[in-house]
Amino acid sequence: MARQLLLAALVLGSSIGILVGQEVPPTPALPPIFNGRDLTGWKAPAEPHWKVVDGILVGENDAEKKGSMLFTEKSYGDVIVEGEVRWQGEIDSGFMLRAPEVQVQIGVSRSLKRDMTCSFYVGNYPEEAQAKRAGELLKPGEWNQIRVRAKGDTFTVWLNGEQVSQFVSPKYADPAPIGLQIHGGLAMKVEFRDLRALELE
Repeated sequence: MARQLLLAALVLGSSIGILVGQEVPPTPALPPIFNGRDLTGWKAPAEPHWKVVDGILVGENDAEKKGSMLFTEKSYGDVIVEGEVRWQGEIDSGFMLRAPEVQVQIGVSRSLKRDMTCSFYVGNYPEEAQAKRAGELLKPGEWNQIRVRAKGDTFTVWLNGEQVSQFVSPKYADPAPIGLQIHGGLAMKVEFRDLRALELE
């Protein structure tokens, strides 16, 4: 009997080992939403705040500091959005998703006067949806990768490969274009590259 149990355990252990040793299926490739040449696929605003320079999407405020929004032509519901972002100094930008609008903050909040990168803004910054570890992962003046997943009522953000915030609410449910922000009221410049988005089933 003991021999039979030992044999069964060895067979089970071998099976588990095979399962554990299998490679995890790769994440599907995220299609680009920025072609690196021009604003094809985006609703270019009348004001000249957005331009493409050497494959980089540059957003910069004008002398009057009016601010601007750039939106994709396509609307998205459940989606993964990612891109690399670079900035210097005190900027206020973000990724916009869904309707009503959910913002993933990039840079310093105008209202709180502190860096809230990767925290969620929905008219305020819910305590449970703040990226309190983002400062440890940010690389000032360098490219930082931000990934946002909106799935059902749950929104999750990764900064440079690590999850830093999550927001759960059924209120923000309708599809909408993906937006990028230049906040009014300050001189600022923000750069984006390798912008991608994948609609989820």
